[in-house]
Amino acid sequence: MTTSIIMADRATDAVLLLGPTASGKSALAMTLAQTVPLEIVSIDSAQVYRGMDIGTAKPTAADRARVPHHLLDLRDPADPYSAADFVRDAVRAIGTIRARRRLPLVVGGTMLYAKALRDGLSALPSADAAVRARIEARARERGWPALHAELAQLDPVTAARLPPADSQRIQRALEVIELTGMPLSKLQRAPRKPDLTLTTIALLPADRAELHQRIEQRFDTMLAAGFLDEVRALMARGDLDPDLPALRSVGYRQAWTHLSGACDFAAFRTAAIAATRQLAKRQMTWLRSMGDARVIDPQSGGAEAALVEIVRAL
Repeated sequence: MTTSIIMADRATDAVLLLGPTASGKSALAMTLAQTVPLEIVSIDSAQVYRGMDIGTAKPTAADRARVPHHLLDLRDPADPYSAADFVRDAVRAIGTIRARRRLPLVVGGTMLYAKALRDGLSALPSADAAVRARIEARARERGWPALHAELAQLDPVTAARLPPADSQRIQRALEVIELTGMPLSKLQRAPRKPDLTLTTIALLPADRAELHQRIEQRFDTMLAAGFLDEVRALMARGDLDPDLPALRSVGYRQAWTHLSGACDFAAFRTAAIAATRQLAKRQMTWLRSMGDARVIDPQSGGAEAALVEIVRAL
């Protein structure tokens, strides 16, 4: 007997439940688990890191005991994780879950990872003026040889073939890492599109103001739960750098700046909430570009029923 879930005339290997931050993805997934035998595969570029729990809204120990979760706590924050790493690990997890005759439910909001799983890893990203300006500013302050040394930590293969003064290529290599979370050398030998049939469900809140309010409330809940203490512990290690992909995550970047003395608490809180709102905006833009996605408004009273109906139809 097949271990796939049958939908119409094709087999569905996994369901992607995607949405912007604070849209209620995790709660909906846990509700669905009461009806459908499933296991959750996280699609979150920050939840893969150990010691980053509060600021990533990582599932609680109780939720993880109730429903198996995959791709959490895979890496130390000093060890970057890429879209290619995610695709490899997600494909493996999906196969393992299907072998147990359960539904792999891929839940999260890292849209670059979602695109990689759906479409395969794309070609190199287009130039981004804002990212380039930030890199150039760092170069003016520290010099291109220092940025070459930084690149050697993040992408030693590319750094080894570039002279320390090759500003153009060093800038491009660092730009690619910032835009994709993936070394240029690995992106250039990226695997093909995964051999998976996926059903995508997009949570798109209709009321942007309500989403913004939820973002603010959730951030304050994180602060009350000890988010700043979590970042202090990361800083106290002494081996982490705020330019690492893990610590460029929304919230962590702003907290590191605040705890370094560069801004007061009020400015930190304002900046972190604004950055989270911008992230949600980008996530919704990605979701609207996925023309085959089934759309649910998570703010509607029938969101849970609509999700159960879609999945039961598989």
